Amino acid sequence: MSYLQQSFSVKFEYKIYFTSALFNLSNMTLSNFFKERKTESGQKIYFVIDQGVYLAHPDLSNEIAAYFEPLQEVKLIPDMLIVPGGEASKNDTSLFDKIVEAVDKHSIDRHSYIVAIGGGAVLDLVGYAAAVSHRGIKHIRIPTTVLSQNDSGIGVKNGINYKGKKNFLGTFAPPTAVFNDDQFLRTLNDRDYRSGISEAIKVALIKDVTFFNWIEANTEALKNRDQVNMNYLIKHCAKLHLDHIAGDDPFETGSARPLDFGHWSAHKQEQLSNFSILHGEAVAMGIALDSTYSFLTGLLSEDELQRILKTLTNLGFEITDPIINIEDEQSPILKGLEEFQEHLGGKLTITLLTALGTGKEVHEMNHQLLIKASKYVHDFAKNNLILNPGNN
Repeated sequence: MSYLQQSFSVKFEYKIYFTSALFNLSNMTLSNFFKERKTESGQKIYFVIDQGVYLAHPDLSNEIAAYFEPLQEVKLIPDMLIVPGGEASKNDTSLFDKIVEAVDKHSIDRHSYIVAIGGGAVLDLVGYAAAVSHRGIKHIRIPTTVLSQNDSGIGVKNGINYKGKKNFLGTFAPPTAVFNDDQFLRTLNDRDYRSGISEAIKVALIKDVTFFNWIEANTEALKNRDQVNMNYLIKHCAKLHLDHIAGDDPFETGSARPLDFGHWSAHKQEQLSNFSILHGEAVAMGIALDSTYSFLTGLLSEDELQRILKTLTNLGFEITDPIINIEDEQSPILKGLEEFQEHLGGKLTITLLTALGTGKEVHEMNHQLLIKASKYVHDFAKNNLILNPGNN
C-alpha cells in the first residue's frame, strides 16, 4: 500500500471596527480600510441591506452613494438589494438566488466585496452567498442589532435554514472585516434591543464571572438603553467571542460547542414558534432552563441560579413560555436535543454550569430532570410576576 499525504494551515485575520455614523463623509474608518488594502484592478462593492434598516434609515442608500463617489480604490454598484430582515431572510432560498444572480449580472469577482447591512440573519444569508460564489468573494459585515454586533456578526459562521432546520446549509468563512456602528442601534425597538443582551449573559456565564457581575449590576442602565453601557457590553462580549474563535476548534470540527450554551432548546423553540420568538429571546429561555438543570444535577448552587434568573427577568426577558415548557417526555421541545446532536455530529455535547463564569460539558440530559427544571423556571417566573407586577 502507498499513499500521498498533504497538510497545510491557512491563516485568517480580520478586524472588528467600532465607530459611529459610518457613512458620514467625515468618518474615515471605511475609506481608510480600502486605502490600506492592496487593491486589484476593477474592484467592485455590492450592498445587500436589511429591509428594516432601509426603512428606519431612508437616506442610507444616498449616504452610501455619496460616501463611495470620491473613492478610487473600489467602484460602487448602485443597484443595491433590499431583503426582508429576521429569519424570513434565511428561510427563503430565492433570496440566496438573487444574491448569486447579482454576482453574475454585475461580474462581481473574488477581488470584489459583498457588504451586508442588517441583523444576524441577513448577515448569515449574505455571508453564505458570498462564501459559495466563485468559492469565496470578500465579505464585509455591518451589523445593525445588539445581537449581531456582539455575537453572530463578528464570528466565522454563515448559513440559511433548509428543510425546516436552522442553519442546515452553511459555511465557515470569516468576513474580511466587520464595522459596528452604534448609530444603527438607536432605531431598534425595545424588543430587538433587549434580545441581543442574552448572548452577552451566555458568554459571561461560561467564561467571565466578572462580566456577569457587571451585567447584573447594570441591568437598569441596560434596560433603559444607556449607550455608554451598551457600547461596553457589545465590545467586551465581542472580545470574548473572538477569544473563543481563536482557540483550538474555530470551525467546530469536534462535537463540543460551548458558545451554544442554552441553544439546544432555543433553536428548536424558534422553529416551533415559526420564528415569532426572536433568537435572543429563545436563548434567554434556554439559559434559564439549562442553568436550572445545572442546579438540579448538583453542579450549580441555588443562590447562583437565582442570580441568573433574576438578572434575566430584571432585564425584561420572559424565561419560559408554552413552547419551551416540558410537561412530559413527548414535549416537542425535546426533539431539539436530537437535532442539536445531529447538527454537531458525534455524541451529544451540552454545556452546563458548575459556577458563574465556568462551563462544563456533559453528554446526556435526563428527561425527568428537564421536566423538573422546566417546572422550576415556570414557578420562578410566576412568583416573580406576582412580586414585581410592573416587570415586562
